[in-house]
Amino acid sequence: MLRRLASRCARGPGAGGVVRRPAAVLCDHCRSPSRQASDAPRNQPLSSELVARPVGVCSMMRLPVQTSPEGLDAAFVGVPLDTGTSNRPGARFGPRRIREESVLLRTINPSTGALPFQSLMVADLGDVNVNLYNLQDSCRLIREAYQKIVAAGCVPLTLGGDHTITYPILQAMAKKHGPVGLLHVDAHMDTADKALGEKIYHGTPFRRCVEEKLLDCKRVVQIGIRGSSMTVDPYRYSRSQGFRVVLAEDCWMKSLVPLMAEVRQQMGGKPIYISFDIDGLDPAYAPGTGTPEIAGLTPSQALEIIRGCQGLNVVGCDLVEVSPPYDPFGNTALLAANLLFEMLCVLPKVRVI
Repeated sequence: MLRRLASRCARGPGAGGVVRRPAAVLCDHCRSPSRQASDAPRNQPLSSELVARPVGVCSMMRLPVQTSPEGLDAAFVGVPLDTGTSNRPGARFGPRRIREESVLLRTINPSTGALPFQSLMVADLGDVNVNLYNLQDSCRLIREAYQKIVAAGCVPLTLGGDHTITYPILQAMAKKHGPVGLLHVDAHMDTADKALGEKIYHGTPFRRCVEEKLLDCKRVVQIGIRGSSMTVDPYRYSRSQGFRVVLAEDCWMKSLVPLMAEVRQQMGGKPIYISFDIDGLDPAYAPGTGTPEIAGLTPSQALEIIRGCQGLNVVGCDLVEVSPPYDPFGNTALLAANLLFEMLCVLPKVRVI
């Protein structure tokens, strides 16, 4: 049965099948730098018209699973870590549940005209083998894994995991690109200095990034910030670094298309990283997260933010803080899977019709 499935998935268009390469076997032609300009077949998610959705290995969008980023333009990567959470755990299960819900996604974005799988070679690289008993060691493992990914010219789209993971990812990004711009969607600033004496947890990644000069601070925008605070001005640190802080209440009942036009102008053509905490959305839409805050963004505003990145030099993305135990129906993970697909659709080499 598995042999028949593999044969079926590898057929070309003339055979009526899905254009797709076997899981870890890429031909020399597909590895060449000129593959983008060629008509060589690229990996395609399985079509539910040919293979039932529950069938097969659980990968992001049912793409092939590879162990190496070589030959890929972009890849989905899981980081199942929640050792840095300060409240409700469970984000270690986020990547797996996001992959499960991603079976509902298809290959083309008709709303934007994006053709990601006709433009890029994409696969699922599986999960980083984190150390759940040692957060600092996990950061090392993540940093080393992502250095290999970006060195291969592959753009990572990360399934988190708590927000701690963005710190070592940005260490890897800055090693290749230098300080990057940041579009950060979140209910929280994540610029605290420490908690319980620890300087690395999901509330501190962007302060650590500033200290290590990983960010181009004049090109950092934080959207969706809200909630109670221990200080009168919880935004002081971010604004003192040059970040633009857009509070959730400044987004209520509005289209964010005008805001994103301003963000595109601010970011320019230099590298930018997208970090999207699912708690940036209102918990009515995304209850499966560790630190929910009321009165957040809507899913349509999330789409406006990500689609507003079209044309920017996006070098990496993450979607973090999905905690499946707090949403047994899977709606939060389904939303996360769709947002990751939207991120794939705005990568620089994706053709739009």
